[in-house]
Order: sequence, then structure tokens, then C-alpha cells
Amino acid sequence: MSVSSDALADAALALVGCPFRLHGRDPATGLDCVGLVSAALAAVGAQPIAPTGYGLRNLDIDQWLPLAGQSGLLPASGPLGVGDVVLIALPNCQHHLVIVTDAGNVVHAHAGLRRVVRQPLDPAWRIYARWRAEPLSEG
Repeated sequence: MSVSSDALADAALALVGCPFRLHGRDPATGLDCVGLVSAALAAVGAQPIAPTGYGLRNLDIDQWLPLAGQSGLLPASGPLGVGDVVLIALPNCQHHLVIVTDAGNVVHAHAGLRRVVRQPLDPAWRIYARWRAEPLSEG
């Protein structure tokens, strides 16, 4: 899979306003954070493999981390970039996926607001892992 990071960010932005639903995978009926990333990847032509069997709180998420690579994402480092998929470690064993849309802003499925939103990246969020779409090939 070769996907433009900008295209992935745009696909995430197009999902803003979708309803929130735990384990949701359909933008029409609701998305959770995993569903958001899956829907955005699918919108840019990827074939995402989404984890199942998770709850709002999980003591151990390592079993699901390889699915990012299987969905065509590569580990990322350095400064956050547009289109990065970021796994945030929140208090109380909550983990959350967001997609960076521009400097300092992300799109994510907000359970409290019951919809997909764009908001500034909270500096209190601790980044647990981060991936980036495979760069487009030159040629």
C-alpha cells in the first residue's frame, strides 16, 4: 500500500461528525477510534485489519499492535506528521487512536461527545506508539 499522508488526514477529516459507537466500523451507524482509523485507511484504498475483542479499558494491548503493520502502516518517529496514526495512553488503562490532520490537531472518535471530532492534540496525552502510511513511491 502506498498512501499519501495528506490523503489519510483528509479521509479522517471527512469523517468528522460521524456518530460514536464502541466497536463501530460504519460511518453511517458509528465509529470508535479503531473504526475511525479503519474507515480512513479504507477510504484511501488500504485494506485495514482491525482488532476485535477490546473494551474501553485494556490492561494489555500488545497483541493488537502488529495489526498496524498488517494494515500497511509503518512505525514512525521524530516530530508528529500529517496523517500519522497515534496511539495515546490515557489514565485508567485506556488507549485511544487519533489521526494527525495538521500541526497540533487530530481527528478522533470522542466517546464523551458521542461523535468524531477534530481538536487540538492534548499535551497531557502520552504517546504510546505511532505509525505513518507508507510513503508514495517516486516515479
